[in-house]
Amino acid sequence: MIKKKEDKGLDDQALIKEALKGKQEAYKTLMERHRNGVQYIIFRLVRNRDESLDLVQETFLKAFSSLVNYKSKFRFTTWLYRIAANCSIDYLRRKKIDSLSLDQHLETEKGTLEIQIPDRTYDPEKDLTLKQQELSIEEAINSLPKKYREVIEMRHKEDKSYEEIALLLHISVGTVKARIFRARVLLKKKLKFMR
Repeated sequence: MIKKKEDKGLDDQALIKEALKGKQEAYKTLMERHRNGVQYIIFRLVRNRDESLDLVQETFLKAFSSLVNYKSKFRFTTWLYRIAANCSIDYLRRKKIDSLSLDQHLETEKGTLEIQIPDRTYDPEKDLTLKQQELSIEEAINSLPKKYREVIEMRHKEDKSYEEIALLLHISVGTVKARIFRARVLLKKKLKFMR
């Protein structure tokens, strides 16, 4: 059996080997050595002293019952703290969270309050900017020469393939691609000029 004074000199890896051999004193030393760190992590997550003390015990139970799975290439504290964090997260998931319905009125000493949450999804300035951009794009498309305008409209407004456009206009697919490329170059210049 390991004596307490000797335990202080053993590193975690040596204590783990002893614990795996069934030495209870090694388990005790590991727990004493790392209890404060485990408790600190759990308390930071749970924010409840009594619950965190229970979770410290649960963490060590889980860690010691799966100690055989611990890989020595990782630091023991990293492995142990991960178990502590997972126990805390599991606890928080299990814990019932009191929620407040937005449809119900809130009763206070001064009477009944209706909960109102402002709608911040509508932004009139952003909406106006988008409309101006759409108008600018439409204006730029309308100012293109007819052969470029019609391929752009068929491709982007009507969502037609190159082959469909070629058939409708009685031109080759290569010509369609060239006109669309040229139309995009012209649009880019016009939109840059409109800004």
